[in-house]
Parts: sequence; C-alpha cells; structure tokens
Amino acid sequence: MTGRDATEAHRAATPLELLFDLTFVAAFGVAGNELASAIAHGDFVAGIGGFCFAMVAIVWAWINYSWFASAFDTDDWLFRVLTMVQMAGVVVLAIGLPPMFASLEQGQPVANEVMVAGYVVMRVAVIAQWLRAAHGNPQYLAVAKTYALVIGIAQVGWVILLFLPLDPMGFLLGALFVSVIDWSSPIVAETKGLRHGGATPWHPHHIVERYSLLAIIALGETVFGTLAAAQAVTEAEGWSFSSIMVIGLGIVMAFALWWVYFMVPSAPILAVRRSKALVWGYGHILLFAAIAAVGAGLHVIGYVYDDHYHVSTLTAISSIAIPVLVFMVTLYLLHAWLVSEFPKNSPLQTAVLALPVLAIVLAAVGLPLWVCLLTVVISPIAIVLSFELGAWRALEAQLDRAVGASPSVAGDAGRSAAS
Repeated sequence: MTGRDATEAHRAATPLELLFDLTFVAAFGVAGNELASAIAHGDFVAGIGGFCFAMVAIVWAWINYSWFASAFDTDDWLFRVLTMVQMAGVVVLAIGLPPMFASLEQGQPVANEVMVAGYVVMRVAVIAQWLRAAHGNPQYLAVAKTYALVIGIAQVGWVILLFLPLDPMGFLLGALFVSVIDWSSPIVAETKGLRHGGATPWHPHHIVERYSLLAIIALGETVFGTLAAAQAVTEAEGWSFSSIMVIGLGIVMAFALWWVYFMVPSAPILAVRRSKALVWGYGHILLFAAIAAVGAGLHVIGYVYDDHYHVSTLTAISSIAIPVLVFMVTLYLLHAWLVSEFPKNSPLQTAVLALPVLAIVLAAVGLPLWVCLLTVVISPIAIVLSFELGAWRALEAQLDRAVGASPSVAGDAGRSAAS
C-alpha cells in the first residue's frame, strides 16, 4: 500500500466498492423503517434519537472506508477480504437496529450490543487497513498510525459502553464522548500527516463519485417510502385523485432532491482546494441522514391510511417537511462553502425554505395531505427551475473563481450538472 496517484485519470468506483455500498442499502432501509414505525406509534423522541444514532454510525463507517480506499486501494486479496469483513459488520449493525430502537421506545437500558458489535467489526477492519498503509510507505507512516491509534481508542470506548447499564440519557452522553474521539480521527491524523509530509492521497473525482453514489442510495429510500405509502393508500382509497397525487408527488420528491444535489460539481473544486474536503465530507453525514429521513417520512404517509394506527396528516407532513428543510439548508451551506460565496439566487433559496414550514401550517389547519405534500415538493422544484432558467450562469461564474480555471473549463463543469 504505497498510496494511489491523486491525479490519476479516469479514476472510478470499483466493483468492490459498489458491492460494499449495497450493504448500506439494507442498513438505510432498516433505519428508515424503524423511524417510520416509531413515528406511527407516537414514539417521536425515541425514534428520532435512534435514527440519528444509527445514521451517524452507518454513514461514518462508510465515509472512513471510502476515503481510505480512495487513497490506498490496492485491490489485492487482503484488501478485498478486509472490505468484505466490513460488509459483514454493516449487516450485523443493521440486525442490531430494531432491538436498539425498541429499548429506546420502552425507556429501558439501550440494547445496542449487536449494533455496536457490528460497528466495531467494521472499524477493526479499518484499523488493519491503516496498519497496512503504515507498513507500505514510510511517507504515510505518521498519518496511518495516527488513524489506527485514534480509531482503536474509540472502539475500546464503544466496547466499554456495552458493559455499562445506562439509561437512554446516560448512553447518549457516553456515546457523544466516544463519538467525538471517533470523529476526530481525520482531523488529528491529517494534521499530523501534513506536518510530516504525508497526508492521505485521496482522489477528488473518485471521492465525489463515491459520495454521489451514496446519495443515490439514500434517495432510493424515498422510492421505497413512496412504494410503502402507495400500498396503504391504494388499499384504503383505490386510485382516487388524492392517492394518485400523493404517490406521484412522492416520486417527484426523489427526482427533485436528486436534481438539486447534483447542481454543483464538487470534484473540480476539491481538486484545486483540497482544504475544502473536511467540512464538505463531514457535512454529508447530515445530508445523507436527511435524505433517508425523507424516505421514512414518505413511508409514514402509509400509516395515515392504516386503520390500525392513528397518524394525523400533521404528523406525516412534519416527518417529511423537516428533513427536506434540513436537506435544503445543509446543501445550500455546503455549496456556499465550496465556492466560498453564497449563491446569487440566495433570496429565492432562502424564500423557498419557508415552504416546508408552510406545509406544516397547512396540515395543522386541516388541508388535504396531497396539498401539503405539494407545498413541500415545490421547495426543491423552485430551485431546479431557477437554475435551469438562468441561475446556472451565476454558478458558472462562481466556479470560474473557485476553480481558477479558464471559463470554458469551469463553464463545462457548471453545465454538466444540468445536462
């Protein structure tokens, strides 16, 4: 493991990485289903808390592997085996999610043994990979050993938490303490690597593609959520105007979020401004969680039409509008961070943030569910229309300044997001 070429041409995701991502489809699906079920049963705090904890664990494990693979993927037999060990850890973590959610809903000590076991399996495999990198090239000895050390300390912390009979609040405090150690590994290791001339040689175009693929996987949860809602709605009402609108708007939601996410091409900026990567990478944890939560919210719509549950339109719309709002705000800030200035259509982007809030108000006063859902969907659609009707020119100019390339290079990058 001597390190990949950070400027390697035509670097793309490997079949092994695509297989690795497949396990996260299951993890996202379980977390989303548990959140939707908790909301349907009225366990809002437990459901949201459990979902946030699960998504941070899932996405953080994915992020650590993806950045490592971008820098040191040798694709030899040992790299493949260790990657597959991490895949097995993802599956174990997903198996442990329902007991964890159930313990939170019942107010019992957090039953996170299986979940943490899966997470530790993933992270121990990452430690082994970093030790291989430390052995492979003296240039990366400092950064690789620091990663291995900090990640190892965090895993010891997670194991200790397993043996402590903590109530939900006690577990939350303990988990936050250990998570800070875990999350600090890139900051501590890369800083040390820079001092010793050997920060990890991650590939900007490759890492952006990897993030894009996980965003698409998260968006798949909106499709699954729409399908779950469609079954309940059509069983209750048949193919009425209202049911068609609800199902159609769920599909449009997935399309609109996808379109908005891919407006700004991140790779050209990260290629020349590698210092932007840390905030950009961390920010995606919230972004991926928000996308998956939208899918869970769409699933909640199905419970509105199920007589076994007492889910109001207000609850269903809130479970969609809030994550859409988080998605829009997070993406807006990440785009501004990348180009080092706010978008030229900031007034519009700020104004459309009021639409999810308005949808909640409309639901509270008793308007039909499809009207409220339409109000939420208009928020990302308005951004898409603004972009396609001319705002892309301002983005192109921002890319010119951010990338420092010729207008033709940055212009091609800007329009690639809309083509």
